[in-house]
Amino acid sequence: MRNLTQPDLVLLAFAREAQEKAYAPYSKFRVGAAVYTADGETFTGVNIENAAFGATICAERSALAAAVSAGYTDIAAVAVVGDSTAPTVPCGCCRQALAEFNPEMRVIMGGQRDDVMVMTLDELLPEAFVRGYLDQDENA
Repeated sequence: MRNLTQPDLVLLAFAREAQEKAYAPYSKFRVGAAVYTADGETFTGVNIENAAFGATICAERSALAAAVSAGYTDIAAVAVVGDSTAPTVPCGCCRQALAEFNPEMRVIMGGQRDDVMVMTLDELLPEAFVRGYLDQDENA
């Protein structure tokens, strides 16, 4: 676990603000996320549920999509906050999606209390399947 920094708290505040806009009529579990790019830009996202549950989008991937749509792919950190009392961690699918852009990014996780966890993505998703596996020489 890493030490919580002032920039972590700022990113977490963006995620908390976004959380208010979550669309979660089925689970009632609202999640907000914010990604911070290496260029200093912040993008937010929320979970967007759907009656066809497989079409639901997680907040982390929603924020990531906003960043990539704006042309930013170098992601330095992500903050996620949910309606749980304990810090909300990214699901496995979100961990994999985030790993595409920086497997070493900082992950700040919060809930409804003041408890915050800070880890790196590679601590949350060790041995991730990343781009390097696809770039390997076929003759190796």
